[in-house]
Amino acid sequence: MDAVPTAEVIKHDAPGVADLFTGFFVLGLTSFGGVLPLARRMMVEKRGWLTGAEFTDLLGLCQFLPGGNIINMSVAVGLKFRGIPGAFAAILGLIAAPTAVVIGLGVIYDRFESEPVVRHLFGGLAAAAAGLLISMAIKIAWPLRRDAVGWLIGALCVLAIAVFRLPLLPTLLTLAPLSIILKSRHSR
Repeated sequence: MDAVPTAEVIKHDAPGVADLFTGFFVLGLTSFGGVLPLARRMMVEKRGWLTGAEFTDLLGLCQFLPGGNIINMSVAVGLKFRGIPGAFAAILGLIAAPTAVVIGLGVIYDRFESEPVVRHLFGGLAAAAAGLLISMAIKIAWPLRRDAVGWLIGALCVLAIAVFRLPLLPTLLTLAPLSIILKSRHSR
């Protein structure tokens, strides 16, 4: 676990439009079952486009906005480094390959969905996706390990969403100001 913050220190030059396209293209092509853990690895650990804290902040903002988190994040990252051309390059790179793959797999699944091998394959893919999400959650929570306010806000969010099944937007609109107040009082 200590290797994660060390890998986040590496910082590279700002990516160009072609870098954004190829980075998100590879990400879209290789991230079956959940793109966020792989997106963090690509942007933070491999390419050094963002620090771990920047990724977490941007992910929080993208979750707050309507639409898919990774779609929002690709646009935000592209916009951050190369403006509107970067945003278009990143989102086009992200969605080009998966769109073609999904159409092809949809055709195959429609034809063979009743086969036991196909059902078992999708069960295994779901388990792998869950494992990837748990891994990413641990990496995101790791920097908060000594932050009592961060743990409190995280626990309240889990309770609200997972236990009480409250909608995301009102939960975030409640917890964001609470987090700001608690962090400002805690840092005095």
